[in-house]
Amino acid sequence: MMTRKEKREMEKGINDLFEFLKTSEHFFKDLNKLLKSVDDPRHLGYVTYDTAVLLMMVMLKNACNLKSMRMMTNEFNKDECIENLSTYLGIKDLEELPHYDTINNFLSRLKPEELENIRTYMIKELLKKRSFDSYRIGGKYWGMVIDGTGLFTFQEKHCEHCLRREHKYKDKETGEEKTKTLYMHHVLEAKLVVGDMVLSVESEFIENESEDVKKQDCELNAFYRLAARLKGTFKRLPICIMADSLYACENVVNQCKDNHWTYIFRFKKDRIKSIANEFQALKNMEDHVLKVNVDGQRGEITWVNDIVYRERKQNVLECEMETEEGKQTFTFLTDKKITKKNAQKLMNAGRSRWKIENEGFNRQKNLRYHIQHAGSQNYTAMKNHYVLTQITEIIMMLHEHGSKSLKRIKKTAKEISSRLLEAFRGQTLTDEDIAKLGKPMQMRFT
Repeated sequence: MMTRKEKREMEKGINDLFEFLKTSEHFFKDLNKLLKSVDDPRHLGYVTYDTAVLLMMVMLKNACNLKSMRMMTNEFNKDECIENLSTYLGIKDLEELPHYDTINNFLSRLKPEELENIRTYMIKELLKKRSFDSYRIGGKYWGMVIDGTGLFTFQEKHCEHCLRREHKYKDKETGEEKTKTLYMHHVLEAKLVVGDMVLSVESEFIENESEDVKKQDCELNAFYRLAARLKGTFKRLPICIMADSLYACENVVNQCKDNHWTYIFRFKKDRIKSIANEFQALKNMEDHVLKVNVDGQRGEITWVNDIVYRERKQNVLECEMETEEGKQTFTFLTDKKITKKNAQKLMNAGRSRWKIENEGFNRQKNLRYHIQHAGSQNYTAMKNHYVLTQITEIIMMLHEHGSKSLKRIKKTAKEISSRLLEAFRGQTLTDEDIAKLGKPMQMRFT
């Protein structure tokens, strides 16, 4: 067993900034080139900072778990930070790092599609490397979790794209019931599930076209837009859509079939009553029962195939698990034929949907990135900040789960970010370090 002194000595020999950049270079060797080649909206005569400097600053701010752009400017105001960014990006005449106002001004004019294209490049690189083929559902389909979340809430109208919600409350002084309008921005995410990692693939902002629309935008409408873009970008990718019971409806099923996608949706009896009633009537009549043991928790899976709904056949799987909190029941709707051989795998895939909430949104709201804190008041800049967060998270997920050094020292997500900030501010990259970044390495994900 390693002593505390031995652990201290081992940690001293690790340059966390170098390890982070090594992960990025290993998987995404063209990332810096793409950061430099985004379509720059600024007037070239007034440009001081390279686009890669501006974008990498925000990515490092995210990775270092700094809550605000102001904090980034303060924390990165060190000679070591200037030297490290200059060395890594190969910019010799970098004398200062840009102020957060300069970065936000750039992000307010940059088309979000420019950053979305970079994220698409990253996902395609991961798929090409075949690093995660073992996580495919049934050895074929990539699990794609769909879910939405709230980002920002304002007491007053922020912009013409705000969603609106009427909030009723009682006046503390008079006891009179009043109504107040809250203004919000939400986003819908498609995330690739590979083991314990969830990696952002597409983001669709749930937004009104203008403030005078009769019917507000909603999650399902955003899904159809996201699905069209997802299919256009990954034309032949075999995808299994995993989502909550909101998506268990005819239009979404038809969309999946049109795109040649399979699906596993959480299912509730009040969503499609005819399917729920037929399942309850048939599940005890058919000999479709499988005893399972998942992480020490015992359960029983039952299922019924070929329930006809609107000229399509649907299959329903139900799992009752004995947990510490008592008996829990999970029900799923799928187009996959359910058998004793694949029942538990389909259940595991369906239950992995929660990862977008726990490993995805919860992590990005409460552990790192602070996505509910608007990096700018400008709506376009807000979108760009969000996409940059998703780009950073892809690298950080790979770094945390694949780095041999981090596996040895066993640090939490917050500690990893703190060490990265410490290294960026206190250690300097050498030309020898930069040369090592391009060397092949092996990363194992378990």
